[in-house]
Amino acid sequence: MTVTKAESGEEPGKDSGEGDMPETYVPSRRRIERERHKRARARRATAIAALSTLVTGVVLYLVVVNAPGWSRTKETFFNGQYAREAFPKVLEGLWLNVRLLLICGVAVLVLGMLIAIARTLRGPVFFPVRALAAAYTDFFRGLPLIINLMIVVLGVPALRLQGVTVDPVLLGGTALTLTYSAYVAEVFRAGIESIHPSQRAAARSLGLTNRQALRYVVLPQAVRRQVPPLLNDLVSLQKDTGLVSIGGAVDAVRAADIIVGRSLNYTPYIVAGLVFVALTIPMTRFTDWITARMDRQRAQRGTI
Repeated sequence: MTVTKAESGEEPGKDSGEGDMPETYVPSRRRIERERHKRARARRATAIAALSTLVTGVVLYLVVVNAPGWSRTKETFFNGQYAREAFPKVLEGLWLNVRLLLICGVAVLVLGMLIAIARTLRGPVFFPVRALAAAYTDFFRGLPLIINLMIVVLGVPALRLQGVTVDPVLLGGTALTLTYSAYVAEVFRAGIESIHPSQRAAARSLGLTNRQALRYVVLPQAVRRQVPPLLNDLVSLQKDTGLVSIGGAVDAVRAADIIVGRSLNYTPYIVAGLVFVALTIPMTRFTDWITARMDRQRAQRGTI
């Protein structure tokens, strides 16, 4: 253990024979007092926040349980018997929602990237491609998702076309991909256009072709900048996978709907909603963490 000169009994000005070794840092009394004050203030703030939260929770509980009609509301929406019955079936149906999220999420990212690249192609020869990509994004961003699902999930089977699937899961996933790829395409396009033209010019001056400049210089920076909004779109996609139940697919929402239709008790809907919330919150917090991390990195680099 390193010992200071004051502790060893030596005078501060005298050489102890170990002049090459650095002395141990001893904080000043003022700094120690300041740190102690900051810790005490933090503890006091935490205690006040906990107390105010407890008081608020108690007040809200008393207001809710003493409100008119609470007993009927509790029986209709918070029935323990139906919650226990619905929970395992909702979890079983949730696996379908998770699979849809994973498969549709990959398809949305790939298709959205292709559409964004098509919209940013340069030159008059690519005008038809740019026009078609713009029409696609305008149409599916303006079309309500529920109408898109009804057209694809309910309308396509009515055509009775040979070789066309009638599986509501596949059709529902297709409708989700069509709609969300339009939103994601605009996110990617915004990222591509946010890259300064000098980046592309520098790549071209090094001998890269336009395609190589786009692949190795522009797209990596664009995707990195747009990670937070892309994650937000995936969070929305995760919630909207429950809409495939309109075609009869037994997901978490449909599993709850079956029990509600038999019992006329709406507790299963609450269970399904809480399950979706529990699945969404980690993704939302991860998005917030990514956003804060990227903001700190930009601040350290001195960029906007």
